[in-house]
Amino acid sequence: MKRKLLVHFAIILGFSVAAQEPAVEMLTSGTPTSLRGLSVVNDNIIWVSGSNGTVGKSTNGGKNWKWMKVNGFENTDFRDIEAFDANTALIMGVSEPAYILKTNDGGESWKVVYENKTKGMFLDAMDFANNQQGIVVGDPINGKIFMARTRNTGNSWEELDEKEQSQVVSGEAFFAGSGSNIKLFADGTYFLVSGGIKSRLFTKGKVTDLPMIQGNESSGAYSIDIFDNGFPRKPGNRMVVVGGDYKADSLTDRNCFYSTNSGKTWQAPETPPHGYRSSVEFLSKKDILACGPNGVDYSSDGGRNWEWISREGFHVCKIARLGTSVFLAGSNGKIAKLVWK
Repeated sequence: MKRKLLVHFAIILGFSVAAQEPAVEMLTSGTPTSLRGLSVVNDNIIWVSGSNGTVGKSTNGGKNWKWMKVNGFENTDFRDIEAFDANTALIMGVSEPAYILKTNDGGESWKVVYENKTKGMFLDAMDFANNQQGIVVGDPINGKIFMARTRNTGNSWEELDEKEQSQVVSGEAFFAGSGSNIKLFADGTYFLVSGGIKSRLFTKGKVTDLPMIQGNESSGAYSIDIFDNGFPRKPGNRMVVVGGDYKADSLTDRNCFYSTNSGKTWQAPETPPHGYRSSVEFLSKKDILACGPNGVDYSSDGGRNWEWISREGFHVCKIARLGTSVFLAGSNGKIAKLVWK
């Protein structure tokens, strides 16, 4: 649940507390994996996933971590993870064959719940609207977006048929930078952003152009978030999209846009994030966090202005689904927490 960050705007016993500044506090690093999957169940339970078949879990708010290699998948890149509690989680292995695995025993054992050996298959992201309904998206196959859905917490997956799949243009695809290019809601509505030759917003039955930088294979929209008031989600009218060009990670040109009318129109920030950003997350109606390889940016005014709060690079950031804690993960097994000073 994306609650207001009370520590930032607190009034305690009738006395106003001066606004504190956000900062990034490193929790752990040095594990040989690039972490792009991050799922924060609550203020205590955090799961991460990454390259070299690696999964990590904390049950005490990030103080201690248990690291696991998934047996038989030691070379798999798990680019996304969705966790539901300390015992139950899904991990997404990206390509040829693509896999989704599930654990019900805290990561001690994993079961393959989806496998796809189609040539060119590359899964990009998963998202869940609630504890049952989920979606996975992959790069286009034969010019159409690949998608599959689950209605039973990932125990089984059903691929969308051709009539439900949207067409893309040649050179348009989806980025597996942080597992956050798609958002699913309980009514079945999804919002998906693309990049490459074209950068667009896909919703069920509708496609609209985005003003993001685009035109080459490394540019476009990488991540979208939509402000909502809880879990299960209902789509709100405030949206933010980030990206840029990962081959030019300091470029600020058209790397972020926000909308206050459900994506009908988009506005550019007055002060944009300070480079390519692979992940973005609403912390409240006005507070937004974004991260990329050259640092972390924070906006306190709904995306109009961004402050560079850390030069430490991360791939993904998430707020607790049921709580207020915010975590980040990146290369070399880096995991950090957003704090207020």
